[in-house]
Amino acid sequence: MIGSANGTRIGITGLGTNVPGRVVTNHDLAQIVDTSDEWIQERTGIKERRFAVQEEALSDIALPAVREALAEAGADASEVDLLICATVTPDMLFPTTAAIMADELGMKSAAAYDLLAGCTGFMYGVSQAYGMLASGLSKKAVVVGGDLLSKILDWEDRSTLVIFGDGAGAVVIGPSETPGIGPTVWGSDGAQSSAISQKHSWMELKEKAVEWPALTMQGQTVFRWAVWQMAPIAQQAMEKAGISAEDLDAFIPHQANMRITDSMVKAMRLPPDIPVARDIATTGNTSAASIPLAMDRMLEEGLAPHGGLALLIGFGAGLVFASQVVTLP
Repeated sequence: MIGSANGTRIGITGLGTNVPGRVVTNHDLAQIVDTSDEWIQERTGIKERRFAVQEEALSDIALPAVREALAEAGADASEVDLLICATVTPDMLFPTTAAIMADELGMKSAAAYDLLAGCTGFMYGVSQAYGMLASGLSKKAVVVGGDLLSKILDWEDRSTLVIFGDGAGAVVIGPSETPGIGPTVWGSDGAQSSAISQKHSWMELKEKAVEWPALTMQGQTVFRWAVWQMAPIAQQAMEKAGISAEDLDAFIPHQANMRITDSMVKAMRLPPDIPVARDIATTGNTSAASIPLAMDRMLEEGLAPHGGLALLIGFGAGLVFASQVVTLP
């Protein structure tokens, strides 16, 4: 159940988000690949997304999100002793983007590392941070979910180009007045790893004359897997938190595709009055950033209450997944 860990109440105490300033509409993409606004909206629910410009790296987009989260939590960067950056598009493989940001933020002695778990990265990061605090290894953590997927797309492949976007979201996790993070149900299905992958390995890129190893996705495989396999996972997360769907104030799934979200809601038989995040319409699928971005949008627009219970679920490349119930900051 959502409760104390060894007598310590742990929750999300601050949230911050940021997206690049460059808006890319469906009409813009129709000038690049054979597609149309109608085709994209019908199949994905996306109207527009944000793409970083060439000079922007992930840390450029993520740092404002972290600063906003710290301000909302009323925390100073020097108090943070753990920074986890969930991403598949780091500034570089090493040094880690987390270490770069920790130095920039003044977290002089914080443990800092990148976490690679695709679209589930934010959920994995929250779970790890909770475990670190519950065990006493950390006192206050920041988890960043951020990706600049425009950097790894094949700009001639309309099946992926129209889906993804760029952005970052961050949360502060620390002692809270009320318990705020429930048990995580997580796992992987590596037998389906080819459903979302890169075209070539880094060794092939180095040793052979191959094209850039851009992101590829088997859309129908991912669709079926997400709809039918993730609904039971979400139900397990509610059961472990000791609640039912009627207790929820919001359902915030990874923003993969509007049709996936709608199908999951139906498969889970959620009550019709439960607000559901559909942030994908204006941000696209932002991978590890999608859940914090959607959470922030729901709170900002009053679709979900501060202090309310939200069911989160992430799923993606791996294929990996995670779900848990949290108290909204």
